[in-house]
Amino acid sequence: MAFDAEFDDDALADGPEPADAGGGAPWAVFGDLMTGMLGAFVLLVVWLIASQLDLTSRLQAEQQLRQAEQARRQSLEQALAGPLAGGRVTLRDGRIGINGSVLFASGSHELQPEGRELLRSLAGPLAAYLARREELLMVSGYTDDRLLRQGQSYADNWELSAQRALTVTRTLIEAGLPAERVFTAAFGPQQPVASNDSAEGRALNRRVEIAPVPRQTGGGTAGAGAGTSASAGAAAATPRTPGDADRDAPRTDTPSGR
Repeated sequence: MAFDAEFDDDALADGPEPADAGGGAPWAVFGDLMTGMLGAFVLLVVWLIASQLDLTSRLQAEQQLRQAEQARRQSLEQALAGPLAGGRVTLRDGRIGINGSVLFASGSHELQPEGRELLRSLAGPLAAYLARREELLMVSGYTDDRLLRQGQSYADNWELSAQRALTVTRTLIEAGLPAERVFTAAFGPQQPVASNDSAEGRALNRRVEIAPVPRQTGGGTAGAGAGTSASAGAAAATPRTPGDADRDAPRTDTPSGR
């Protein structure tokens, strides 16, 4: 009994046994894990909100561009209501198209009377359109893919399309279009709108197009004026060599319809 009393006294003197030092470790790890997950969730929410705002901003910008383009086309269509009603010009995707046969005889860049009258009727509406907008007009010449006849004064279809575009540009300027607001381009047989395998398709490809383009600011304009731009377009034509005349001669049963 004395031994038991002594044991009890020693146990009381030592005090209660301390709690297991590692017992709280799982809860600490769990807390750290939850804190990390919460931080990741917050970051994800912030990223989603930022992405949504960026997407909304881009959609609004695209919508504004579409509305501006639609307004531009409507303005151009209103300006050209008269010529469009006459059926001698077309307006597609903001580009004014004129059939080459209305303007020029086959293989020539000299305007026909009907073509000159048509261009003069376009100059006023186009000048009024440009007065309301910061844009330029690009006059582009196109041909079909048939080779020029031997003896014609053009090196190739590139030069013919350049001369035709220049003729249209000069006529528009003479009729009142500001010279600093128009320039020319030549595409030759490139960029056809129909197949060249049929006479109807070739007739559609022989054309002149007039298209509004944005006017650059600061570094200059998109065109350097009618004379400079047209000269550059004509210079793009490949010079004729002595052997070109025979190589370029078309078949006798297929006359050129440029």
